Amino acid sequence: MLGLYGVTFIPVSATILKAVSFKSRVSLMPSRGLDFLKSLEGTRKMDLPEVPESVITSQTWWRLIATDNGTFNRKAYTFCVLEQLRIRLRRRDVFVSPSRRWNDPRVQLLQGDAWKSALPHVCRTLDRKKSFHLELSQLREQLNEVYLKTEANFSQNGAVRLEMVDGKEKLVLTRLEKLDTPPSLVSLWSMVKGLLPRVDLPEVLLEIQQKTGFANAFTHLSEETSRVKDLDISICAVLLSEACNIDLEPLSRADIPALTADRLSWVKQNYLRQETIVEANACLVDAQAEISLAQVWGGGEVASADGLRFRVPVSTLNATPNSKYFGTGRGITYYNFTSDQFTGFHSIVIPGTLRDSLFVLEGLLEQQTSLRPTEIMTDTAGYSDVVFGLFWLLGYQFSPRLADIGEARFWRIDGEADYGVLDGLARNPINVDLIEENWDDLLRVSGSLKLGVVSASSLMRTLQGGKNQSTLSKAIAEVGRIAKTKYL
Repeated sequence: MLGLYGVTFIPVSATILKAVSFKSRVSLMPSRGLDFLKSLEGTRKMDLPEVPESVITSQTWWRLIATDNGTFNRKAYTFCVLEQLRIRLRRRDVFVSPSRRWNDPRVQLLQGDAWKSALPHVCRTLDRKKSFHLELSQLREQLNEVYLKTEANFSQNGAVRLEMVDGKEKLVLTRLEKLDTPPSLVSLWSMVKGLLPRVDLPEVLLEIQQKTGFANAFTHLSEETSRVKDLDISICAVLLSEACNIDLEPLSRADIPALTADRLSWVKQNYLRQETIVEANACLVDAQAEISLAQVWGGGEVASADGLRFRVPVSTLNATPNSKYFGTGRGITYYNFTSDQFTGFHSIVIPGTLRDSLFVLEGLLEQQTSLRPTEIMTDTAGYSDVVFGLFWLLGYQFSPRLADIGEARFWRIDGEADYGVLDGLARNPINVDLIEENWDDLLRVSGSLKLGVVSASSLMRTLQGGKNQSTLSKAIAEVGRIAKTKYL
């Protein structure tokens, strides 16, 4: 391969290195290799007396680059440097500026004076320490306390045990048995059902509008103050049509001005928009939060998030293929957020089946109701160490339902701590140095997300690069491992 492509590839690579500006925030191995290759521009020498050897990261490359006469093969070395460049570009440790796809992910965050002025407010709001050493001391104390408390009660819990698997201790949970429905609960269901009056759905919608005034959130597309007589009746009819997936015709009445076909069509075109629906929904959520029964259910501090898959028969940018859920067709995921007061306070349409965790934080940060959830529950699909880290940085408790909890890794900060029966389980050390080196950037990430400078989903698409995670992403994941271990 080197003999076939090397002669052609060397001038091409020289052109790329000359035309594209590669940058990095720290001194990296490819940078020295790139500078060396640039210095060779215009020369034809193929056997090099010396090269920056730190770029050669494996014995395989050494065998290709080092020759028997003590020189270095230029073709092989060029391929080696560019391979390292490719890897670090995907990690965003090296980036191209200007570029939309390959730019530094940190440029999306608060910068310079704007960040300096926002830092005290961000730390105070999110309860984070500006000094990493103070934050680390608190995290170490909290993690030790959780381990010791769990160890003290471990023998009393018959549903959990430790087993040796391939020479390593793993956590094993006993499957929960199905609970039979008691007759008293069946009787309660019947009694409650008997208390509910039989009414038409339009009557319910009109009564709720009368009590809450949610229809006032629907404003005209171009004339916000434009209001016609009985607009609330028209809006309720249009909403009913959309909710029941029926045409406007069954709801139209020629003898009622607010329900004529032309009136309903005009209202749908000019008043029904995403922003007006969001505002109206916030009005309903806030109204239910004031009901005493809803306050018995919860205070709005806990929420759950889950997705529903839908096939989409028409062509749309939001639909993508997934044979598991959509067969040979395309579909979307409707991701809904529900509070502990049983209100849906936010929803997002996700293209196809993108990883749900990309949108969990976005839903919490962008929802516009008076509820302020601090704990969010999701299924396993919404789980990753990076998500745990971002939730912790923003002051949230991430509580996924882990289907593979026995495979989860437990982490420790204090390598000298003795956790008794859990000592073998807590065998994975946290990379404290990596967190410290990136602490200011971690605070900038949380501050930028909290203040709405960048959206969670767009940032996490950059952070989550599979095996090619950036240094910043790895630092967030390390913080997430601490938060995940505390949760487990």
